[in-house]
Amino acid sequence: MLGPFSITKRRKVARAPILLRPLKRTGESTHMPYEWTETETTKVLHLWPYRSLPRRGFVWFIGGTALLIAVPLLAVLGSPVLWGLLPFLVLAVSGMYWALERSYRDGEIIETLTLNDTRIQLARIGPHGKRQDWEANAYWVRIEQHKTGGPVPEYITLAGGPRLVELGAFLSEEERKALAPELRQALRAHVSRDSAAPSHNPQ
Repeated sequence: MLGPFSITKRRKVARAPILLRPLKRTGESTHMPYEWTETETTKVLHLWPYRSLPRRGFVWFIGGTALLIAVPLLAVLGSPVLWGLLPFLVLAVSGMYWALERSYRDGEIIETLTLNDTRIQLARIGPHGKRQDWEANAYWVRIEQHKTGGPVPEYITLAGGPRLVELGAFLSEEERKALAPELRQALRAHVSRDSAAPSHNPQ
């Protein structure tokens, strides 16, 4: 069983902002929860978990639920029964809102893979803003795809750096299948720009 995303502590270094433009995407990846952006020297992959209920749908769901609950109250308007039922109904809607909101916060994961010069960097921002970082020489990195033996089918890992790290474990099996060849192609294209390969592995 392969381990989870490993972390290395890095010092914060001020960097100039990089303007990125989206890559033109075709085929299956057009509707998948990841996106490539690039400049002349940098290519970046952004990944995020798929949500069956987007934020707009979340708002409509809570509003619709509150409306449906409020409709029966019309029959008891002006009676003491209304004040007896109202606190329980408000509590039910509030509890539903809190549970869904917490689910959103706990599921807020963003992974960013950056190919820049001779380096490859992976940053993972998890729930509550927890950040994990990994970096290696792009020439030595391998994209590995584990059909079995991992925590999920078609498990993707990056090898060749300080330690083995996972990528896109929150994606579906089909999404990881589509992503793996895109990663290999992007890494090959990036490494081929540097004709002078290093003679050793300076992780």
